[in-house]
Amino acid sequence: MACAQTGSGKTAAFCLPIICGILRNGVSNGKKPASRIACPTALVLSPTRELSCQIHDEAKKFAYQTGIKIGVAYGGAPFGLQVRNLERGVDVLVATPGRLVDMVERERVSLRMIKYLAIDEADRMLDMGFEPQIRQIVEQMDMPPAGARQTLLFSATFPNDIQMLASDFLSNYIFLTVGRVGSSTELIAQKVEFVEEKDKRRRLKDLLHARQEDGHHGKRELTLVFVETKRGADVLESWLFQNGFSAIAIHGDKVQVERERALRSFKRGATPIMVATDVASRGLDIPHVAHVVNFDLPKCIDDYVHRIGRTGRAGKSGLATAFFNSKNVALARALTDLMKETNQEVPCWLSECAEQSFDGNNSNGMSRNHRGNKFGGHDFRRGPKFGNKRNTFQSNYDYSTSIDDYNPSYVIDSNGNPANCDYDIATAQEEGAFGGQSFGNGLGYGSVEVSGWD
Repeated sequence: MACAQTGSGKTAAFCLPIICGILRNGVSNGKKPASRIACPTALVLSPTRELSCQIHDEAKKFAYQTGIKIGVAYGGAPFGLQVRNLERGVDVLVATPGRLVDMVERERVSLRMIKYLAIDEADRMLDMGFEPQIRQIVEQMDMPPAGARQTLLFSATFPNDIQMLASDFLSNYIFLTVGRVGSSTELIAQKVEFVEEKDKRRRLKDLLHARQEDGHHGKRELTLVFVETKRGADVLESWLFQNGFSAIAIHGDKVQVERERALRSFKRGATPIMVATDVASRGLDIPHVAHVVNFDLPKCIDDYVHRIGRTGRAGKSGLATAFFNSKNVALARALTDLMKETNQEVPCWLSECAEQSFDGNNSNGMSRNHRGNKFGGHDFRRGPKFGNKRNTFQSNYDYSTSIDDYNPSYVIDSNGNPANCDYDIATAQEEGAFGGQSFGNGLGYGSVEVSGWD
């Protein structure tokens, strides 16, 4: 179970080890002789069609000239065409749950050969209605059980209630965090403006006019505008077009061909403004998104983190602007805490609003499953967060003992062995641990924390 900030490379973090594992064990291309049933070795599940296509494209790059075949299956595209592609052989199948269930029930795909199961954006998959389908795929079909396969769950946020659900699919698992879990990178400049509903369009128009200059390397800067409803996306797209802006909308009611066309047009810069619902808030990696505008703020801070994570990716800087008004008071406390954590300037009026809305339980605007740690930034099996040890490798301990019996931290030395010590990663690196190499991705995302080692 792994957590890391948006834009930090989680797709590579599960794709590369899976591909290495398949190469180590021999490439089979996932097809039995004289059989039309596809039997992949690895399965990657994701919540949206767009994210499945993106993972598929990235995995093909990683598997270039290895002989490993990458397949994709998602709803809204022709079933027969996808099945025919899989019949030619597939080692790694990237799929959305609905289309995969359909293929397995029609006996066009079998999961009996699965050795690696990866679930991307796992918290959303389990929190947004996918849980029954995930359980059906993992527990009621022919997939090998936990322990016989390797299971990898990745997300930028992992609330405790979702961790408890996700643990059903894992066996003796390791919980891994990198950097500020559930937070955004300091490379994203966050600005919150108080804007009444009737003034939002005028303010958006001013912002867009101010950022119409070209971006870096001759590429036109892209702006992603998030709204709350599908109808709101269509209405705002029409209004922007009428006011001379080249814009396009994407949401769940559009057919797949329209959604793919909208993404292509936005990525190329043909329509540099995209109006989107949360269908575009998770996982999508679109170069040159310089500005994210929360025209309508979401109801929980997790969604805000994922939305603004569409900019400031892979070490680039970005800007996120949010329109706040009396409808968003419940989010004030969580938004203030997030901005302080990432060293952003918090407007005085927002701090005052946060204090006034604070009802003593610190739950306003927190993640959907806000009981316990607000972002799920530590292993729920440990109970309450212990001290301030977020910058150390943490050892496993007997969860039946009290927090007072918490074992010392362990830092892994250059030979891969735990060295019993209790200092932070920077100190460990100075003293030669990890062979002097820096953990993380070199982008200032912070330290690595693990729990659950045998």
